[in-house]
Amino acid sequence: MKVKFFANLRNITKVREVELEAENVEQLLSKLIEMYGEPFREAVFDNGKIKKFYKILHNGHDIDFKKGLKTKLDKDDTVAIFPPAGGGN
Repeated sequence: MKVKFFANLRNITKVREVELEAENVEQLLSKLIEMYGEPFREAVFDNGKIKKFYKILHNGHDIDFKKGLKTKLDKDDTVAIFPPAGGGN
């Protein structure tokens, strides 16, 4: 699947997008942490939970209105990770 990064996540990953395979969003985020290390983890997570104002879209739909981190992913999907627009925590 295609994973798109925005704002400060582009600074951390040094790319606009990557191609990965994962069964669900949780596994995808684990793979991204493996790839990009602590800077990625610290940017996205706070005490093991996704930071409050982060949005993760699966094919244009907020995962909060699907199955959250358990949202299933397929090879043709697109996941977009948006940090807070105003900088927030």
